[in-house]
Amino acid sequence: MLDLFTFLKPKNELEGSNQSNNSMPFVPDSMWVKCPACNNMLLASDLKENLSVCSKCNHHFRMTARERIKIVADKGTFVEMDKDMESTDILNFPNYKEKLRIAKEKSNEKENVITGTCKIGGNDTVICVMSSDFMMGSMGTVTGEKITRAIEYATDNRLPIVIFTVSGGARMQEGVLSLMQMAKTSGAVKRHSDAGLLYITVLTDPTTGGVTASFAMEGDIILAEPKALVGFAGQRVVEQTTHTKLPKGFQRSEFLLEKGFVDSVVQRKDMKKTLAYLLSIHNPNKEVQE
Repeated sequence: MLDLFTFLKPKNELEGSNQSNNSMPFVPDSMWVKCPACNNMLLASDLKENLSVCSKCNHHFRMTARERIKIVADKGTFVEMDKDMESTDILNFPNYKEKLRIAKEKSNEKENVITGTCKIGGNDTVICVMSSDFMMGSMGTVTGEKITRAIEYATDNRLPIVIFTVSGGARMQEGVLSLMQMAKTSGAVKRHSDAGLLYITVLTDPTTGGVTASFAMEGDIILAEPKALVGFAGQRVVEQTTHTKLPKGFQRSEFLLEKGFVDSVVQRKDMKKTLAYLLSIHNPNKEVQE
């Protein structure tokens, strides 16, 4: 007589080890992402395909610097500059070395900004992209130095420059040396402007503190992603200082657009096309490529 149990269908990898206990199928945590704006659960692969933008509410998730470069620069054209520069504990600030170590491991980067040259829609440009996954994009001496060098390279080679900003402000572990980067980067922007060259900034969430008070708001053309937080001090600090109740959406990119601080709020899917068009205006002999 045949053993009927030999015909049982073997378990697949999603089934639990104890079928009799009606265990739930195993679903990896990394498969789903919860949108912080609308609380909908999104399939991670779909979110990635949609450029890290929620398909339900259009919330723009934060991205790493290399992810942004990949969707903005023409394929195979990006050449990184100063990639070996990294921050050190110049003031012997308590626990700073450990925080730098953690930031480097978490981001797999040596600093919170990546700089280089590339083509955007066929237009030669210098690009700087800051990233929030390295100490929240805080501006230290190496951040300022890399951005300044990139601007100076653009000036010397008569190229436009595009800077994607994201920052929680100055890096307090480097004291006044961090604050000095505001003047240094602004000086480089002024020399680039005096040479009659184009400078475009793209404000992403969040852009605050010393970065906002320097190169982020000094672009000839200032773009922003939807609902990006942009400001110097936080809303609560401003309210406590001015004793004024601030309007809804204060310091969001749409509010800044309404008040004239931003030239355009651009969807992430349209960013490359928009940048290519703006760059082509200053390079009239080149055709815009999608």
